[in-house]
Amino acid sequence: MLATQLSIADFGLFATASAMGVVLSRIAGFGFVSPLYRIATVKQRLIGVYTAGLLAALLASLPFVVVAAYSAWAVFFSGQMALAVFAMIVAAEALCWRPLEVVIIVNKGLYRFGRATMTIAIGAGAKALAALALAFSGAHDLASWAQFYLGCLALAFVASAVLFYPRRRLRFDTRIFGRRMADSLSVMGAEILFYIQMELDKLVVLMVGGAQAAGIYAIIMRLVDLTAIPIRTLSTLLTQRLMRDPGMIDRVKIRALLEGVVFAVSTAGIAFIGGLLWLKPTLLGANVAAAAPLVITVLLVPAFRNAIEYQAELLYGRGQTALRVLNYALLGGLKAVLLVWLLTSFTETADWVWRTNLVFAALYVASFALTYSALRRPAVRV
Repeated sequence: MLATQLSIADFGLFATASAMGVVLSRIAGFGFVSPLYRIATVKQRLIGVYTAGLLAALLASLPFVVVAAYSAWAVFFSGQMALAVFAMIVAAEALCWRPLEVVIIVNKGLYRFGRATMTIAIGAGAKALAALALAFSGAHDLASWAQFYLGCLALAFVASAVLFYPRRRLRFDTRIFGRRMADSLSVMGAEILFYIQMELDKLVVLMVGGAQAAGIYAIIMRLVDLTAIPIRTLSTLLTQRLMRDPGMIDRVKIRALLEGVVFAVSTAGIAFIGGLLWLKPTLLGANVAAAAPLVITVLLVPAFRNAIEYQAELLYGRGQTALRVLNYALLGGLKAVLLVWLLTSFTETADWVWRTNLVFAALYVASFALTYSALRRPAVRV
């Protein structure tokens, strides 16, 4: 819906700034969401202690988020977006959407999947409400959108926290940091690197191809993101199982079956979306129609992209967070190199868009080799 209210160039700028906000949101709390999730899964009576720990870590991390956000704006966005607009987008991602994700994560840890699903619906509804507010306001500029986006996500977080976060008495205990900070910082580093390698493509397209190309690419990748929804549900269930039984994926047949499911569901999802847009390109609006013919050309991107994310969850479930960080660093560097080569070698949009299949295929091969060699090592209990 948003792509129909903003120009393609403004949508590209927003998508890139939002992606940067997602990366920066992983600094918030110094990764202490991970111990909270593990506790919700295996020691539910300590949720109040670890929630208090997360709040303290979040407060301590805010200066780092501010400095990192200003640095990112100065390097990448200062000539294209006002600082106040960028700050609102980052605040929406780091201080509203990320805490809303915490509500989802804790409820999944408690196996309260109904509440987690309702929280996801609240978040999605808030984004749709922001787009509707922008449409009815008559304003179609990026600054107005940033205000609506921040306001609606703030309301969504408050509502989800009040309605669905488990009621526990908060108790602050400094001893939990000594036991858990190594895991937290490893997870923080891994998630920052994960989202860099996941979202770096938008920034590279913006820097090399410009805002118009970034907008087209962002529209395509938003559609690709839809295919990850069922895969992330599978990954969540698998991660929780691995925390209890790290050896469950030792058999090659099980590994092949799970990867096959990821590939099949992802490819079927993008084929369905691409088919609908081929039949009716204006289904999602005039701006999306400009990118509609290109969606079917990225048929393999969702499968490779979702498989990389799934493989990372295998390492997380087995407690191999340090190796997960290393893998993300290597994949992020490789992705940057491949995308710069792609965008400088092919200037026509259709030419470089379909070749993203090759980029993600190379990333998948690298991730496969790194992940399954790491899985030969013993699982780590955290």
